[in-house]
Amino acid sequence: MVHRTCSETSFSLGLSAPPKIVAVHIRPLDVAGAFEISPVHWDDSRGTFLEWYRFDLLEQAAGRVLDLRQANLSVSKRGVLRGIHFADTPPGQAKYVTVPRGSIIDYVVDLRVGSPTFGTWESVRLDDVERHAVFLEEGLGHAFVALEENTVVNYLVSGVYDPQIEHGVSPFDADLALTFPEEMGELIVSDKDRDAPSLAEARAQGLLPDFAALQTFVPGGGA
Repeated sequence: MVHRTCSETSFSLGLSAPPKIVAVHIRPLDVAGAFEISPVHWDDSRGTFLEWYRFDLLEQAAGRVLDLRQANLSVSKRGVLRGIHFADTPPGQAKYVTVPRGSIIDYVVDLRVGSPTFGTWESVRLDDVERHAVFLEEGLGHAFVALEENTVVNYLVSGVYDPQIEHGVSPFDADLALTFPEEMGELIVSDKDRDAPSLAEARAQGLLPDFAALQTFVPGGGA
């Protein structure tokens, strides 16, 4: 976690402009189209301030605009597993995920047929201490495990919810082999997520996004 104190950001009145301040650090994950965002924390006697979402810096890192259309919030018990979820593309649903309370292991899964990393995944811990975020593009699958009681997850998404285009892949698919924290024991999963098809079954059913087609899709309603 990157912290700064007030003294580190003060500047002389003799300067024509304040020094450039880096608000967030963004790194690409191994799954293309996914990023981890690490905000800088500004600490003083009152507490902490941070910029948990910066559209301009995300655009620079990701090379695209996140056109926000809906904000979601979930509250989960310890041991709850949600996902793996994805939506038809286009329009798809890009997601920006943060945890204002509690902690999760967040999973990004490449479900894009034809992608060089198809069938692979990466996980990131998100919590209310480091206050990191994860951004994932349309076509990627998303899941998480709540590590604490009453964990709150915020999602900024690029498309409104439409049950007709929402799909899932089983988080227990042996070919994907997601690794869950052993201390969680038996996970709490909805029937819908538990009964979701495997990656191979979803591919055979024609449900999965096509990587080549996604390259021609411009987020935000472009041509």
